[in-house]
This record gives sequence, C-alpha cells and structure tokens, in this order.
Amino acid sequence: MGSFDWGSIWYAVPYMLQGAVVTLEISLCAMAVATVIGLVMGLISVSDLTALKVVIRAYVYFVRGTPALVQIFLVYFALPKIGFELTAFWSGVVALAFNSAGFISEIIRAGLQSIDAGQTEAALSIGMTNRQSIVFILLPQSLRRITPPLTNEIITLVKTSSLLSVISITELTRSAQVIVAERFVPFELYAALAVYYLVIISVLSWCSEYLEKRLA
Repeated sequence: MGSFDWGSIWYAVPYMLQGAVVTLEISLCAMAVATVIGLVMGLISVSDLTALKVVIRAYVYFVRGTPALVQIFLVYFALPKIGFELTAFWSGVVALAFNSAGFISEIIRAGLQSIDAGQTEAALSIGMTNRQSIVFILLPQSLRRITPPLTNEIITLVKTSSLLSVISITELTRSAQVIVAERFVPFELYAALAVYYLVIISVLSWCSEYLEKRLA
C-alpha cells in the first residue's frame, strides 16, 4: 500500500488557493446578479401582472427541471451564437446566475405569500396599491423568513460552481484536476479539494447562522 503523498499536497497549495479565489469571485458575482433578478421575479410572481407571471413560471420550471451542467453548456455555447462574446469567467457567472435566480424567485415568492393575507387587506384599506403593499409591507416582514433559504442557496451556488471546470475555468476544482493530470495523485488532490470546499462552506454556514441570530 502506497504512502500518502504530502509533497503533492504542498505543491498544490498555491494553485488551489488561486482556484479558491476564482471560485469565490464567480460565486459572489453570480449571487449578486441572481439576487437582483430573483427579487424582481419574486415580486412579479405575487403581483397582478399575469403575462409576466406566466413567463416567470416557465423560466422557473425550466431551471428546476434541467441539470445545472446542461444550463452551463447552453449558456457557454449559446451566447456566442446570438452575438454575446463573453470570457469563460463571465460565461460562468451568467450560467450560475441563470440557475440560481430561478430558485431565489421561488424563495421570495414563498416568503411573501407566507405573510398573513390580513396585512395586504389592511394596506389596501388605507389606500395603498397592491404593488406598494408588496414592496413596503410584505417584503420587509418576510425578510427574516427568507434569509435561511437564501443563505442555503449561496452555499448551493458555491458547490455548483465546481461544474464550471467543464468549460475550462480554472476555479478550485479545475485547479485540482490540472495537478492530478500532472502528478498522478488523484486521491491526495481530491481529498485536499474536499477540505477546501468544507472550509469555505463552513465559513458561509457560520455567517448564515450569525445573520439569522441577528435578524431574530
């Protein structure tokens, strides 16, 4: 039985740290875009804009019904066909945002609909419009309820970013794959890769718990 190759682990440290930085950069950019889009779609989902609600439901149905890997390929290969030439990095951001926005919109919609209907009725009775009641009454009250699933979505997005290695983005997983191909030590490198992701997710989980306590 061969010994554990610690030399390859130490050799991989700077490369995997660079990959971890790229992973976080892509994830943060994608989450920012997805949150804005998801918030808008979530608000529309509980509004009286029937035509847009149908479009959003179709979009969410597609996102939830197809693998994230397929969506990444579609974005990466489809955008150049319609005239959008993006780098691999920004293609990855768009692909992750495209996927995550669908789930965030559902989180927002469910959070808004969880507020007692009497709140909306009270807002309408004092002269507010339906849209005003959603933005100024329902959304602030739903904030505490939607925070846990939103932070879980951030964690899911970070883990999903590992799929971007298939379009040659040198994020964390891809950096490990390159060194595996170079030094032929798959067990050691993938074990280290698991530790890197575990550390990142643990930090995000701690931030999530802290935020939930503050909101409580």
